[in-house]
Parts: sequence; structure tokens; C-alpha cells
Amino acid sequence: MGRIAGVTAAETRERLLRAAAEVFAERGYDGTRVAEIAAAAGVSNGALYAHFGSKAELLAAALRAHGPRLLASLFAADPDRSIADLLVVAGRRLSRRRDPCGYLIVEALVAARRDEEVARAMRDYLGERADWLAGLVRVAQAGGEIDPRLSPDALAHFCLLLAMGSALIAPDLRSVADEEWTALLTRVVGGLAPYHHPEGRTPVKVRIDSERCQGHGRCYDLAPALFAEDDEGYGQVVGDGEVSQDEERAARLAAANCPERAIEIL
Repeated sequence: MGRIAGVTAAETRERLLRAAAEVFAERGYDGTRVAEIAAAAGVSNGALYAHFGSKAELLAAALRAHGPRLLASLFAADPDRSIADLLVVAGRRLSRRRDPCGYLIVEALVAARRDEEVARAMRDYLGERADWLAGLVRVAQAGGEIDPRLSPDALAHFCLLLAMGSALIAPDLRSVADEEWTALLTRVVGGLAPYHHPEGRTPVKVRIDSERCQGHGRCYDLAPALFAEDDEGYGQVVGDGEVSQDEERAARLAAANCPERAIEIL
């Protein structure tokens, strides 16, 4: 059994990728032999190695071709839809049962813990996905949908973590009501939008209760324009504590993250 008559090299490659995705997802990376993938694709081992140099290379290629690309497919289907809406729609689908090939990412991540060749391939794959997501975030920021002060790389990483976690926790292991999950996603995505100070509203001020402050430093990490570290390592307000429109969101974030609730928004 070699190359199939009447089948092009590109078609053979696609047959191998589809077979690899299905076999890896069903049997796991360690439990799969190359010969089993070749047999499932209807080609010889030699034909397989003509396209892929190793099992790890085949796994990475199968992941690129048939792994989870929910957000990309939604974006391609409706490129005029807002990025924020796409994030909510994609997030809703993460918690639902997926095609068996969707579990391919789980097998790849597990294999990467034990096999350095797989780990190298996964670093490249995840880097590509993160770069694509970060580019999408930048488009949304340019269009005024996402706060430009947020890091595109950090937000892309957050999306990857959410997607990978959803692959690990299948609906038959743990699930939540769709309406509750959607409400949470909508709130999270809404929090990414640029903050617009209500017109005519008096700017707020911040104050630190020195008796409560324990010097964790989260305030000046999150809002360095508003807070600083004093000589003893505790937080202090910069200037008179007045918060500009651009910094109000950071001020509220710092207050929400203070363990002792030592920051007051006045």
C-alpha cells in the first residue's frame, strides 16, 4: 500500500491529517502508533513519512488543520460582527460538547509535558494562536471596542487559558446553566470596553486608610499614576488624590483588589 492512484499529494496529506486528528483524539499521543494513522488514512508508512518527519510533527500539523478554531471560524463567517460579540458567542460554545477532534488539544498538551519534541511544536502552535488573537484585540482596540490600555498579549493569553481549560473540563464532568454562563461572559467582555466618564460628573478622589493598609502593593502596581510606596513600604496617594477620567477605571480596579479594603473612592 503506497500512494493511492488518482490522489494528489495535497489530498494524501489531508487524509493523513484527518486520520491523525481522529486517532490521536481517540487513543492519545502515547497510545498511537504511526502505522495506525497510516492505515486509517489508507496509505503506507513510507507515504506518511514523505509528508511528516515524525509523530510529533504530525501531531502539530493535525492540530493546526483540525484543532479547535472556534473564534477564527466565527470571525470568517461574519467579519462585520463586533469583536466583543464574537468573544461572547465563542465563549458560550466553549462549555458545550464538541467534536472529538476538539479534544486533540488535550492530547497535545499532555504529550508536551513528557516529550520535548512535542513541547517545541506546541510552543510554536500556541505562539501562532496567541499572535492571531492579539492581532484581533488590536483591531478591536482601534475600533473603540476594547480599552486600548489593556495588553493585547495578556488578553490573548487569557483567551487561550479559557479555551484550553474548557477542553480539559468536558460538559460531562462539570457544567453550568447556559444562561448563567452567558451572563458571566457578557459581564467579563463588557469590562473590556473603554471607560467613558459620564459627562458633567465631578471627578472622584481616592484615599488610603493608613490603619488598614498592610503594604501589599497592589494599588501602585495596578494604578501607578495614583498610588506609590512610602518609605516604610506602605501605599500612599500621589498628589491630592484627584482621579482623572482616564485613571478612574484603574482607581476602581486598585480598590477592588486591595485585600484590606484600605482604598476609598470618594
